[in-house]
Amino acid sequence: MTVSVLEHKLATPIPAAKLFKAIVTDGHSVLPKTLPQVFKNFEILEGNGGPGTIRKITYAEGSGLKYVRDRIDKIDPQNFVYHMTTLGGEPWPETLDKVCYELKIEASPDGGSVYSGVMKLYSKGNAKIPDETIKAEEGKTLGIIKAMEQSILANPEACELNVQN
Repeated sequence: MTVSVLEHKLATPIPAAKLFKAIVTDGHSVLPKTLPQVFKNFEILEGNGGPGTIRKITYAEGSGLKYVRDRIDKIDPQNFVYHMTTLGGEPWPETLDKVCYELKIEASPDGGSVYSGVMKLYSKGNAKIPDETIKAEEGKTLGIIKAMEQSILANPEACELNVQN
């Protein structure tokens, strides 16, 4: 098994608590509303939404994916940390075993935040994951974060917080 690692950071004017809520805590309802061209729905297959929960994420028609199954590995809303593992889906590259995502959102001095993500793509056996697959995954992730940022800026009340930033 080989592992390809992608790390990325993105500064955003969105406060850390609000971005975490939009992407993680309420992502199951916010993402399909904000990005209907990408996400159709999120369904819990096992668990209660915490660590160990298995979900099915169904994608919009024409997005390139039908669905993926993922597992929530860690969720820490106080420190804005989230880890999940994508276990499979349709279509799923023959060379890919799983994809692990680790994200952390930190407050920045200007009132915004910095999104830091690490994506680890694990291959099956000695297979090499094509560079195109790696670049596509990174592009999708950063595209989702940027789209969420623009949506929150355009609709600030969409992710109202019941906690203080």
